[in-house]
Amino acid sequence: MILNHLLAITVAFFLDRLIGDPPNWPHPVKGFGKLISFLEKRWNNGQNRKQKGALMTLIVLFVVISITGLTVTIAYMLHPLVGIFYEAVLIATTIAQKSLRNAALDVYEPLQDGHMTEAREKLSWIVGRDTANLDESEVVRGTVETVAENTSDGITAPLFWALIGGSVGAMAYRAINTCDSMVGYRNEKYGKFGYASAKLDDIVNWIPARLTGMCMLLVKRPEHATTRHAWHILFRDAKQHPSPNSGWGEAATAAILGVQLGGVNTYGGIVSNRARMGDPIIKLSALHIPKAIMLMNRASILFLLILWIGGLLIDATISWR
Repeated sequence: MILNHLLAITVAFFLDRLIGDPPNWPHPVKGFGKLISFLEKRWNNGQNRKQKGALMTLIVLFVVISITGLTVTIAYMLHPLVGIFYEAVLIATTIAQKSLRNAALDVYEPLQDGHMTEAREKLSWIVGRDTANLDESEVVRGTVETVAENTSDGITAPLFWALIGGSVGAMAYRAINTCDSMVGYRNEKYGKFGYASAKLDDIVNWIPARLTGMCMLLVKRPEHATTRHAWHILFRDAKQHPSPNSGWGEAATAAILGVQLGGVNTYGGIVSNRARMGDPIIKLSALHIPKAIMLMNRASILFLLILWIGGLLIDATISWR
């Protein structure tokens, strides 16, 4: 079973890298979103919002796990290779290498041409902060932070859970992550209703986020600091991020590039002062965007190799017993 998972993960990894998510193709996340939206509109009101939000998350997970598990079982009944390929396709829908790379390049290209208005607009598609008045370094910061944070959320975390539970594990992870992205906000509307989704998302990302930050430091030497100091920055700054997991990718990226991430953002005109990640050795520039993409690619490949090593060791241990 572990070997099947590893094969499916590997096919999914390169399938997503080559093809990504073709526009207008059916995508499971759209289905997750419709179910979450349906339940949120009916339950996010009145009393017991926290309990109703937890129930919503459980229902979404139950539906996703049931449908995925049933269809995967049928695929394996047809033929093991059919089952592996079907799982690979499902897992590929949970990762976002190509779309993340393209989204970052969509900001980078107008920046290179000096088209700041277009760059700000493209950045607004991938971040929640206000972008209308950002200068070049702030546009770059937003893009690099997005790539760094989503290396875990969008690539390594679903692969990690695919090793644990195959396509069912990957789809369950993506369902939790989608719940969090839709209702896991600390505001009056979602503070209680999205509490369970946010906490569960923190739990399932805890291990992948830390492994991802470490993989980043293993695949590239820091450009403006010693390796030892880069590791110091990772463990010093990652825990300062308001999210228990997002800081690991950002701190590692900042340490390697010799830049400082984090700082002052505005959301709907409201100022948010985020913790700083890394030391400001050099100023952020447009060229840091392709460097962040390269770091994402290398770290993801190392993570895949680690999954293979870990998976084969687990399989050997199970067989030995």
